[in-house]
Amino acid sequence: MPWWGRAECPVRQVEQEWIETQLDWLVAEFGTGRLRGTVVLPTDGFFPGSYRADRADIRSVLSRLCAHMGIDPARIELEHYAGDQEPGLSAHVPMNWRSRGAAGHHRVRDGRSVIGIRDDQAAAPMALVATIGHELGHVLLLADGRISAGREDHEPLTDLLTVFFGLGIFTANAAFEYSRTSTSYRTSRLGYLTEPMYGYALARYAWLRGEPHPPWARYLDTNPRTFLKRGLRYLAQA
Repeated sequence: MPWWGRAECPVRQVEQEWIETQLDWLVAEFGTGRLRGTVVLPTDGFFPGSYRADRADIRSVLSRLCAHMGIDPARIELEHYAGDQEPGLSAHVPMNWRSRGAAGHHRVRDGRSVIGIRDDQAAAPMALVATIGHELGHVLLLADGRISAGREDHEPLTDLLTVFFGLGIFTANAAFEYSRTSTSYRTSRLGYLTEPMYGYALARYAWLRGEPHPPWARYLDTNPRTFLKRGLRYLAQA
């Protein structure tokens, strides 16, 4: 194939190598059964019933995600806090990553994982699922002793775990949001991976699952879906 016809990876080489290495590690840790597990979709089939955007709905989403991720809900204590009480999570990660807004937090108290969720997250169901999935990822990685909190990339690794556990549609779609009115606009960022990184992570995830044309890709927003397709074209020529 001529050099001008080759597809390029949508992320930098250092990010590509990190994503591939860590996805391989997740397969080794959690097995191929989990790799080939269900991809959660933003549909009534996964989140049935009416949604009122209140604390009861936060607890309902937490319960459903515990079941999906194989976590005993008795291990989890949920606490709520207002948006102006942000706990200020920080991360020291390589590759010039930065935290861009923590909507939840995780800590261990008396042997149980305490997960704090901002009340205002309930108004954005996509971001709520992404946030709870990330915090439950801490249970599997930190509370279960698979990694230490001192590991520099533990926050982006937790975001990558959401992709591996079939929650990548939510975390990728929530990574960057833009809205505007006739007089103003608003942007928000959530999580520790960029949209291109989510796109390539989802592409590698699909590739590992043997899905050259993943049917769930249509639920992705335009940007992560574009990066996913670029990643799949790149992987197809490897």
